[in-house]
Amino acid sequence: MVDGEQDVLCPAPIVFTMIGGKWKLAILKTLIFHGTKRFGELRREVDGVTQTMLTKQLRTLEADGLVRREIFAEVPPRVEYSATEDGLSLKPVFEAMHCWWLARKQH
Repeated sequence: MVDGEQDVLCPAPIVFTMIGGKWKLAILKTLIFHGTKRFGELRREVDGVTQTMLTKQLRTLEADGLVRREIFAEVPPRVEYSATEDGLSLKPVFEAMHCWWLARKQH
């Protein structure tokens, strides 16, 4: 392989940017495995996340096409977050990490 060719062929850095970090993984895991959530529900389920950080991470995940934000015209307005099809396609990745963790613990 030519020097630098691996970077072009390997999407890992891009993927890590999209889903990397403590909060993005926790948010995605919640939406993938527990379904659509309102902001307050999501904040309670993602233990330790601040309101500001949750807002920032949700915006980034939405911009990357992994999370959908739906606003309902009610008083007061209701906003719900859910995993998009691209987000849901990460389910096997989470399952693989879970299996890896279980196998690792048996050593």
